[in-house]
Amino acid sequence: MFRFADPHFLVLLGLIPLFVVLYLRRRSPRTVTLRYSDLEIARAVRKSRWENYRHILFGLRMLALMFLILALARPQSGIREEEVTTEGIDIILALDISSSMLAEDFKPKNRLEVAKLVAQDFVKGRRNDRIGMVVFAGQSYTQCPLTLDYGVLLRLIQEVKVGLIEDGTAIGMAIANAVNRLRDSKAKSKVIILLTDGRNNAGELDPITAAQIARALGIRIYTIGAGSRGTALYPIYDPIFGKRYQRLPVEIDEDLLRQIAQITGGKYFRAVDKRSLEKIFQEIGEMEKTKIEVKEYTRYEERFPLFLGIALILFGVEILLANTRFRKIP
Repeated sequence: MFRFADPHFLVLLGLIPLFVVLYLRRRSPRTVTLRYSDLEIARAVRKSRWENYRHILFGLRMLALMFLILALARPQSGIREEEVTTEGIDIILALDISSSMLAEDFKPKNRLEVAKLVAQDFVKGRRNDRIGMVVFAGQSYTQCPLTLDYGVLLRLIQEVKVGLIEDGTAIGMAIANAVNRLRDSKAKSKVIILLTDGRNNAGELDPITAAQIARALGIRIYTIGAGSRGTALYPIYDPIFGKRYQRLPVEIDEDLLRQIAQITGGKYFRAVDKRSLEKIFQEIGEMEKTKIEVKEYTRYEERFPLFLGIALILFGVEILLANTRFRKIP
C-alpha cells in the first residue's frame, strides 16, 4: 500500500504548470533591432549544437521541484498484516460400511460410493477444523484420527470399502469410538456426523447409552439415515450365477437416530438420494461454521528520503550542467 501522510502539500504541484507557461512565454521569439558596424566576426562564430538542449536545465529544475514537493507530502509504503483468530471445530465422520450400503438406490453407483463423494466435498469445504473418520459395520475402528491434513483424510475416505469389517450394524460402538476420539478435544465445538442405512444389530454397547456419554462430554451428534423409501435393489453375489439383484425393503431405525440426535442436541436427517445427501451435509456445514475473526493492520514506512534524495540529485545535475556544458558567457 502507498499513501501520503501530508497530502495537502500536493497542491503545490499546481505551481509546476504555471512555471512552464511562464518559461515558454519568456522563451518566445521577439523582434529586436540592433546596429553593428561589422558582422563578419558574428558570422564566423558557429552555433553550438548543445544550444538546442538548453531546455534540459529547466526540465531538471521542474523535476527536482516535483520530487521536493512529493517529499514534503511524506510518501509512505505500507505492509498489510492480518491477525486471524479462529475457534476450530473437531468433527468425526462415522460411516456405515455394512453390506447394505451397496444398495444401488443412490446414483451413480451405490450408497457407500455416493456417501464417500459427498463426505469428500464436505471436507474440502472446511477450514481450520480438525476432521477424523470412524467406519463401522459389525465392529468399529478409526479410519483416520483428527487431523488438519485434509489430503491424507481424503485419500483414506477413498480407500473405504465394504468388507473391511465383519458385517452388521454396530451403531453404539461407532458412537463410542467417535466419542473416544473427541474425548480429550479442547475445541469449542465437538461434532459427530453419523451416517447409516440400517438398524443396530451388533456391538456390545447400546446406542442410547453411547449417546448419553457423548452428551456428558459436550459432543453433538448429527444422524443421517441413508436410503430410499420403500424398497431398493441390493446386489447379491452367487458363486454359480454371479452378480444378481434382489429388491428388499429399506429398514432404517429412524426413531433411534432421532433419539440419538435429540439426546445430544443434534439433528436427524433422511437422505433418499445423492442430491438430498449433499443438502444435508451443506446444512450441517452451515450450522457448524468455524468462527473466524480477522483483524487487519497496516505498518507504514517513510519513503520521503528517497524522493528528497532524487530532488537533490536533480538540482545538483542542473547546477553542474549550467556551469559546464550550458554555461553562459556574460
